[in-house]
Amino acid sequence: MPYLKRDGDVFVLYLGNEGQTDSENRFHPDWIDELHATLDEVEASEGPAALVTTATGKFYSNGLDTDWLFGNLDKIHWYLDRVHTVFSRLLTFPMATVAAVNGHAFGAGAMTATSHDFRVMRSDRGYYSLPEVLLNMPFTVGMNSLVTTRLGNQVAVSTMTTGRRVGGAEALASGIVDGTAEGDAVLAEAVRRAAELTRTRGANLGTIKASLHAPVLEALAVQTSEANLQFGK
Repeated sequence: MPYLKRDGDVFVLYLGNEGQTDSENRFHPDWIDELHATLDEVEASEGPAALVTTATGKFYSNGLDTDWLFGNLDKIHWYLDRVHTVFSRLLTFPMATVAAVNGHAFGAGAMTATSHDFRVMRSDRGYYSLPEVLLNMPFTVGMNSLVTTRLGNQVAVSTMTTGRRVGGAEALASGIVDGTAEGDAVLAEAVRRAAELTRTRGANLGTIKASLHAPVLEALAVQTSEANLQFGK
């Protein structure tokens, strides 16, 4: 489950279990609940602050919990709407957010990174990938809006329609991430960037973000249903 550490005025939210490396950090419903509870804890703090998310080992997040999902297909629409709440929460979070992408960020994990204000990715290991097309899975209305709006249409085409894996150097060149660093330095670089923005924390920042991302937030709020989510044949 997600857990918190702190580096000065920067909260560092780890997406996996404390003491465990190489967890895939998938979006189990309980994991989503715990993530929101941890973000509540960060929001309840006082004073200048910023947020960095990261993980340990080879994964940042491998996205949807497909084991849970395919065992609970009657809850698929509810589940995807819960996943959307993670993206919306980060898009409007009332302090600066930086994703320290320490390893693979696939599917909803990649979209989580994309929901941050800024992203720093390892240059020597790990990929950003949206493999849904290879898994015969569609994108929800909200996911489509998030990727196309945040990354731009052509980058969205090159990732969403191919499922290919994008390394750090290419991710930086195409604007998927804002910076790269080697090895464990990715976290230090993300914390450095976040520390420069701690004074922006507050309701006004949240209002600015909500306005900036209004179309995406509106799309993420669309309830998923059979009418707007058809699995491929």
